Amino acid sequence: MPENKIIMGVDPGTRITGYGIIKLENNTHIPIDFGCIRPPVNLPLEKRYLIIFEGIEELIKKFQPSALAVETQFVKKNVQSAIKLGMARGSVILAAAKNNIEVFEYAPRKAKQAIVGSGSASKLQIQKMVQVLLKLTTMPTPEDAADALALAICHSHAILYNKRLEKKPCTNTLKDN
Repeated sequence: MPENKIIMGVDPGTRITGYGIIKLENNTHIPIDFGCIRPPVNLPLEKRYLIIFEGIEELIKKFQPSALAVETQFVKKNVQSAIKLGMARGSVILAAAKNNIEVFEYAPRKAKQAIVGSGSASKLQIQKMVQVLLKLTTMPTPEDAADALALAICHSHAILYNKRLEKKPCTNTLKDN
């Protein structure tokens, strides 16, 4: 596994799609870029999905991430909202697939837990912890960008964890009789 890895996190949405790009270098998180893709709300949904797809693809081409971490979908009450969100996620995943970028999915609670230590952390707590972890001078805004950075950090934690597992040899502590 390479020591330097660029990870892109994406928090998809039809109004705001947050993105965050970090570099994992020698077990350290280095912020590269973050922000949002904001398709005009007056456009039909298919045009907004295209803007999300093209925006993510442009970021992929610019920063060449080796992995893309995207938030999984959950349905609260409104099924139509879930379908629209799923289409936005699909736009992100297709952009990654088209550019041969491996996609990893994380539940919102898992990302919150990786950053704050609690799966029920508030948006403000996420923003503050991302600021601390990435040593940013100000809190990342909007919340969607902070969530995307949290997803990228969450994936970097998974990489580091798996790396540690690879280094530990599995030994049998039972003695043969």
